[in-house]
Amino acid sequence: MPIAVDIDVMLARRKMSVGELADRVGITPANLAVLKNGRAKAVRFATLAALCEVLKCQPGDLLRWEAEDSAGE
Repeated sequence: MPIAVDIDVMLARRKMSVGELADRVGITPANLAVLKNGRAKAVRFATLAALCEVLKCQPGDLLRWEAEDSAGE
């Protein structure tokens, strides 16, 4: 997927656990893990805003675009 999720980077910078972030954002640790591991198909703006508020960051600190590997073309 061309969108990479860097929540783990921000968690390390903030010295915060996945469980603590999930509690403060108001989502389950399982749903946060799906998002953190790049398996989510979508993210609500409200959830993204809550993540940014808790982690004191911008959306671009959590999400970035990566070109897809074109080796198979």
